[in-house]
Amino acid sequence: MISIVFHRLLTSAATGIHPPMFHLHRIESLDLPELAPYRTMKRPREHCDQGIFVAESEKVVRRLLESHFQVVSALMPERWLEVFDPLLRARAEDIPVYLVEKKEVLEALIGFSMFQGVMAVGKIPSPTTLDDMLALNPKPRLFVAVDALANAENLGVLVRNCVAFGVQALLVGETSSSPFLRRAVRNSMGTIFQLPVVEPAILTHALKDLRRRGMRCIAAHPHAAGKTLAKADLTGDCCIVFGSEAHGITASVLEVYDEAVAVPMPPTVDSLNVGSAAAVFLYEVNRQRGKM
Repeated sequence: MISIVFHRLLTSAATGIHPPMFHLHRIESLDLPELAPYRTMKRPREHCDQGIFVAESEKVVRRLLESHFQVVSALMPERWLEVFDPLLRARAEDIPVYLVEKKEVLEALIGFSMFQGVMAVGKIPSPTTLDDMLALNPKPRLFVAVDALANAENLGVLVRNCVAFGVQALLVGETSSSPFLRRAVRNSMGTIFQLPVVEPAILTHALKDLRRRGMRCIAAHPHAAGKTLAKADLTGDCCIVFGSEAHGITASVLEVYDEAVAVPMPPTVDSLNVGSAAAVFLYEVNRQRGKM
């Protein structure tokens, strides 16, 4: 293996501070222990257990490098190095960057075909708390909670909508997928790096706590009787709860909401995809608050 060190030359020698650096490694062996996260990309739940995630595609990796998240390593075809060089130099960490010359080598490593072949491994941050989110965010607050949302792709789309419409925190229920699964990170287009995540041990307890603190919990329920979205008052502090497409919001969570609200649809349509429903709900929140 050939290793080359690039030093950042932005700090004066008079300061006595050693500038950050990143290391380049041209891959000659696919069996390196450091490449294990890339070899196991088809097992993202193992990554979550290890406290890491994989970002894939040029845009998502770029947003990771621009974020405050800790970066463990990066992997890319050598032709991408010039593009990412400024972002890598700007990082505080000493990041190993693994380079491959041929697409076939990369695909042999990860086990499937990729268009760009740009990836990075990041550290999942420690979950924030409800107390932090309530203290840090001004009124009117807007939170979103997900209950039993198991599809990682849909969760990623929901995350993207949350960031687009100014959601201040995402509560991920204990029966939902992690927003740091590879496909969730990819479908969020890296916006997960901008959205604080709260992981309550029991979602119903967290929702009850929010209600005690004066935040209304609103269930996005396709079969809500008599209350449609345009008739709901979303101008004050609220947490909107979304469930899975297959079964909706679980019975235990439906017992603790303030009201259930539906997007009006013809009887021939059962429900919207959760990402679409989130976009409609969050747009209406912003409209009512004079932001649209």
